[in-house]
Amino acid sequence: MKKILSLAIFFILVCLCLNAFGAQSTATPSLSITLNGATTPQNISNAVKLLILLTALAIAPSFLIMLTSFTRIIIVLSILRQAIGLQQEPPNQILLGIALFLTIFIMSPTISAVYNNAYKPFNEGKLSLEQAYDAAQTPIKAFMLKQTRQKDIALFLRIAKQPNPQNEQQLGLNILVPAFIISELKTAFEIGFLLYIPFVIIDIVVSSVLMSMGMMMLPPVMISLPFKLLLFVLADGWNLVVLSLVKSFH
Repeated sequence: MKKILSLAIFFILVCLCLNAFGAQSTATPSLSITLNGATTPQNISNAVKLLILLTALAIAPSFLIMLTSFTRIIIVLSILRQAIGLQQEPPNQILLGIALFLTIFIMSPTISAVYNNAYKPFNEGKLSLEQAYDAAQTPIKAFMLKQTRQKDIALFLRIAKQPNPQNEQQLGLNILVPAFIISELKTAFEIGFLLYIPFVIIDIVVSSVLMSMGMMMLPPVMISLPFKLLLFVLADGWNLVVLSLVKSFH
């Protein structure tokens, strides 16, 4: 199971590299099957690569969420929308698009390292599949370790009853990935809490003013929403939020 997970992760990184650099393979994988079973080793090898690639594409969204900055970004943007008081604006498609392109922007150094150190030598035949996987997971591990708390890594090591690794490279992805996800959730909630504070203050002030005026039947949300939008626009909120998100990964 660990080997299958490793192969899937590598080929997902290959797909991201192809999308980022527009790389095109010189040989198109093909599957040749004849009635007498006369298939060449090259066709069989290409067929296996194609099968693994299609399998990786089917589970690519899950790995995109688990191995990149996507989780933190989409949670923060969703919390921000709730803090302002907008239910469907911006729409989910817009938030997903923003999160996706910010993820590509943030992960571009890691993608470049995977492409240059793993996929390109593998495509040129200089590295075997095992060597390419080892080269590909190094920058991915480096990125995740920078964002993962030691406490979360220790938690999954204790659950799996594994000893502490001697160095970072000995830490398996089966431990690092869930620890990374938990750390991302905690960081996203911390950022979301800080974003909530100014909007909550506006809600409290508007509610207090309405109660002092005896206008208790008027929903405070109707009055506070324009003020929250005005505050967000005047403070150039999108610029500040995106800047904070990008800096939180460095």
